[in-house]
Parts: sequence; structure tokens; C-alpha cells
Amino acid sequence: MSLFITSLNSGSNGNCYYVGNNNEAVLVDVGLSCKEVELRMNRLALSMEKVKAIFISHEHTDHISGLSTLLKKYKLPVYITQQTLRNGRIRFDASLINYFSPYQVINIGGLKVNAFPKFHDACDPHSFMISDGKINIGVFTDIGRVCDHLIAHFAKCHAVFLESNYDEVMLSNGKYPYFLKTRITSGNGHLSNNQALDLFLQHKAPY
Repeated sequence: MSLFITSLNSGSNGNCYYVGNNNEAVLVDVGLSCKEVELRMNRLALSMEKVKAIFISHEHTDHISGLSTLLKKYKLPVYITQQTLRNGRIRFDASLINYFSPYQVINIGGLKVNAFPKFHDACDPHSFMISDGKINIGVFTDIGRVCDHLIAHFAKCHAVFLESNYDEVMLSNGKYPYFLKTRITSGNGHLSNNQALDLFLQHKAPY
């Protein structure tokens, strides 16, 4: 059975990732409007009818801004931590809420979703590895630094969405204010291009 993966959008203007097989799919984060999610999926011949669940990595606006509207229309179960829901102040039907814990494996049809903690300046941020039992896909974005959890899961993946956020020299010499430069490089912000490359070269799977 094949897995279909795509980034519907990635960046400060919104994040949303699709992973699915022939029968079902999940979305990781909904930082786009409901309309944009639908438009971008339609362009790729993907259907919301296959989406059976949504997983939320953390509460920052560029990861949840379209969630409430999408849920109002499609009534999909949402997997989220209690702290993320509370701090995100997201309003939607409480019957759709499914809390998850670190390292919990959640079955969505033929897909298995494994959540694990990551370093980021959010209240309870998580990364996800999604598998059909043979192929593993990682959604490893908004990560401040590489840790043992990330390495262990990265080494099992056949493909990953891995954020490579900035060039260290360009950031240092650029016009961003000091507080923003400090946040990005703090270890709870984002991986640099070099850090992402080192992770890939040192820990990529042999296949």
C-alpha cells in the first residue's frame, strides 16, 4: 500500500501537512484557512473525504489558525495535548477532542501516528511519525535543537518534513531585532540549515 505525502504549506504564513494511504489520511496542523486547505488539496487530486483525523503539534497561530473553521465544516477528531488546547484558546466542539500523551501510538485506520516531545517555545510541543507498518514518515518542524527522541525517530523514517530555517551568518548579519535573533537560535526556536543538514547526514536511515 502506498503512502501519499505533501506539504500543503510550510512557513510563518501557515503550516499544514497531509499523509495518507488509499483509504484514509491525516492532517498535521491547520495553519491555513479551510478554503485554502480545500483548494490546495483539490489541485493535488486529494479529497477531504479521506481525512479521518487532525493532529496538532503546538499552539502557535501559524499551526492552528484554520482549525476551528475546518472542524466546523468537517467534524473531524482532533488529537491534541491538554496544555496545547488550553494555551491555544481554540474553540470547537468538545466532542471532537482526543488528548494524546508522549510516545502514545494512535491508530487511524491503517495508519499509526506516534507523537513525541520536541524543543520549541510552545507549552507542550510534539513531533509526529506516521506509519503504515512498512513506511515511516516524519513531520519534524519547529524544532529548536536535536535531541535523542528526534534522532531515534529520524533514523527510522523513509521520508521526512524537516525544517531548515535559517543561515547562521545571514541571521547574525541581518536586520531582525536582537530579541528575534535570540529566540530563533535559543535552542527552543528553530534548526539552522547546518543543524538540519548534520541531522540528515549523521542519522538518515540506510534505505
